[in-house]
Amino acid sequence: MCSIMGYCGRDVDLERFKEGFDRTISRGPDDSRIIDTGEGVLGFHRLSIMGLTPSGMQPFALDGSYVVCNGELYGFEKQRKELEAKGYCFQSDSDCEIILPLYFEYGTDFFAALDAEFACIIYDGKTKSFLAARDPIGIRPLYYGYDEKGVIVFASEAKNLVGLVNKIMPFPPGHYYKDGQFICYCDITKVDTVCEDDLETVCRNIHDKLTAGVQKRLIADAKVGFLLSGGLDSSLVCAIAARESRTPIRTFAIGMSEDAIDLKYAKQVADYIGAEHTEVYMTPEEVIASLERVIELLGTYDITTIRASMGMYLVCKAIHEQTDIRVLLTGEISDELFGYKYTDFAPSARAFQEESEKRIRELHMYDVLRADRCISVNSLEARVPFGDLDFVEYVIHIDPELKVNKYGKGKYLLRHAFEGQEYLPDSILWREKAAFSDAVGHSMVDYLKEYAQAQYSDEEFETKRTQYSYAQPFTKESLLYREIFEKYYPGQAEMVVDFWMPNKEWEGCNVDDPSARVLSNYGESGV
Repeated sequence: MCSIMGYCGRDVDLERFKEGFDRTISRGPDDSRIIDTGEGVLGFHRLSIMGLTPSGMQPFALDGSYVVCNGELYGFEKQRKELEAKGYCFQSDSDCEIILPLYFEYGTDFFAALDAEFACIIYDGKTKSFLAARDPIGIRPLYYGYDEKGVIVFASEAKNLVGLVNKIMPFPPGHYYKDGQFICYCDITKVDTVCEDDLETVCRNIHDKLTAGVQKRLIADAKVGFLLSGGLDSSLVCAIAARESRTPIRTFAIGMSEDAIDLKYAKQVADYIGAEHTEVYMTPEEVIASLERVIELLGTYDITTIRASMGMYLVCKAIHEQTDIRVLLTGEISDELFGYKYTDFAPSARAFQEESEKRIRELHMYDVLRADRCISVNSLEARVPFGDLDFVEYVIHIDPELKVNKYGKGKYLLRHAFEGQEYLPDSILWREKAAFSDAVGHSMVDYLKEYAQAQYSDEEFETKRTQYSYAQPFTKESLLYREIFEKYYPGQAEMVVDFWMPNKEWEGCNVDDPSARVLSNYGESGV
């Protein structure tokens, strides 16, 4: 990960800019630079992943223009050769150095042609104006707001902008900003034509496209590791990577010492694929002590996101402190494509598809945000194979009649795609899904609920929760999270569209807790 920031106007207060920018120095601890373009200021904190030499330091400059980018551009070598044939010269091995030449050649059209997870800010020296853009899923973070002079300011995280702008909002994924407007260059959830492939063809394509997504994310000049929960998604990523790697991959799992559902399954997977595996244990005391820190680094009050971040933050902290790994592959984005436990209650295939599209559009505020912040705050980079653009685009177009759970097993297509090929033991491949926050230990959520319960009387809860008109807290736990959020991000609740909850309009899903544990179909998931 890296951190970028841009003040897109003159007369910047450099001291305030730097104060805000340095709140995310952990995203890029290797080097820092702020440059004045004459029309505004660009800042970059570097985490060296591709092109480790000093020549890979940003901002990159070309003919009076500048760019800062937090991203990974897959297959950039081919594009760089094409640009070299056009007369461009490159000073580093960094993938992001090709952005300005691409912009010079193709204008804003080049954003849609990138196979990348990225957020970037460009200063166009010819027009003396600023542009910004973000990848179609929003895997890399970007926020914006306007200061008291009406100048737009962009930054990797909301915390960079606190005190600098009035209202902080997430930069919409799949958009670019130019001349005061946000323009959509890619709506990855838009389905014009449904893919009519039969079941076996669909599963073969899922297998091949996910494998390709993992392969390209193994390429790095820094060391790569893997988060392994023992669930289907992270286990598949690790199994594919193990086949592609000449040496044993390094995997990491975390859980409460007494009741972590997934630790034993993670070890089974690690042993099966021959991984060098590390288990990290967390205590109730660590969970409670880390709560405020986790909410501060996340910039959210969402219950699901916070619960699921506790283990992820602590395991990434251990990786940062105890290893020299800089890149982590994770299993996010599978649920949004193939279904949660609650989508088993979808009343129709169409409803399943609409829910999937909604979840993918909002991913950048929930699971993707969680993975980015927990990993980047520990000076690591997240890579998400299930977020590969070719993979996502294909799965979103599959006939929802095939995706909806009519098989008696959720995520059937994904499981069947890797069936009979010895990637994983059948006991893992066909295991019921556990809720992410429960998988690290049922007791973790219980400890958080008990802690929150002790903070307020029933009367205090009713009085305090009604102070909030937007995303009003509905449990003592959600009130506690909101009050901590407001301490660090006062008045910025609209950064998050709502609480992540199952679709209450569906029968069986009108619950008051986001955990799949409360659903009637959870069953063997908790074993």
